[in-house]
Amino acid sequence: MDNRHDRGSYRRHLAAVGFIAAGALVLSPGIANAEPTPDEVRDEIEQLEREFSELNEAYNAAKQDHDAAQKKLEDIEQDLQDTEDDLESLRGSVRSLANAAYSGADYSSPAYLLSSSGPEDVLRHAADLGYLSSSQEQSLLQYSEKKDTLERLQDEAEQTEQEAQDKLDEAEEARDEGEQKMEEQQELLDSLTAEEQAEATSGVGAASHDSSSEGASYTGSASGDARTALDFAFAQVGKPYIWGGTGPDGYDCSGLTQAAWAQAGVSLPRVSQDQFNAGQRVSWDQLQPGDLMFFYDSSAPTHVGMYAGDNQMVHASTSSKPIGVVELNDYYRTNFVGGVRP
Repeated sequence: MDNRHDRGSYRRHLAAVGFIAAGALVLSPGIANAEPTPDEVRDEIEQLEREFSELNEAYNAAKQDHDAAQKKLEDIEQDLQDTEDDLESLRGSVRSLANAAYSGADYSSPAYLLSSSGPEDVLRHAADLGYLSSSQEQSLLQYSEKKDTLERLQDEAEQTEQEAQDKLDEAEEARDEGEQKMEEQQELLDSLTAEEQAEATSGVGAASHDSSSEGASYTGSASGDARTALDFAFAQVGKPYIWGGTGPDGYDCSGLTQAAWAQAGVSLPRVSQDQFNAGQRVSWDQLQPGDLMFFYDSSAPTHVGMYAGDNQMVHASTSSKPIGVVELNDYYRTNFVGGVRP
């Protein structure tokens, strides 16, 4: 076993115990000066925001897999119905053929009928002995193949239905955990005064536009497709963040960027990680209005917004805030992992 891994796990365990202990101190009214400082709350909120974005990405990926499984299941069920219809059509002709063979054939053996178990058994023996015509053999073959296909499709449908349910369970678990992160965030903020709350939330980007009502107007320098995308995104300001939201009532982060660029005729993938590979990569210093901005994980980003120019970004951040426009402060610069120009 890797001792370094053990030591790392031990340190993480101590850190977790320390945080829980610190939380206990905050909740204990008999201990003075145990309340967290705005800086400490800000650090914790930033971590919760990152964890929320990871859970949102996990939700979207699982939901996407669930929807794909559901579509596959629908196709399988249609194939099942078609196969059952074909089988029923063949069953009549095969039954007639079998009954005729059973009632009229001796196949050179007085004991033949005595050893058979029924019409279909006779029919199979007749085929083996070469007493059936080529057309009769073809009917029997089609019937057998359809029965095999039906059994395979039934098994596949059952497996696909279970896969879909598993993915839906994963998505709902990620959503519930994400909401718990936001509850933790609110509990932290509730422990501060209004002034301290403003200080604590400044790191993760207070809205630079009024998000209390729906709709804002983009007044920047973008033109062409980028202008079209930004006009749409700004019009969504104030709408709620919705898990898996693709509009029109609300959006999540990648749902907003996908819908905005769709207005300009550009098709983006559904999830942030796939959008990261859907255009020309640009650095922070190369950003132009309309470019997508990705955060947190350089190999698999979990949050995306749209650069609006003038050091601002429009995005759907978490379920604790409506869609808004934020100033790109040090928090965003530190967590930025790349830009994409669709």
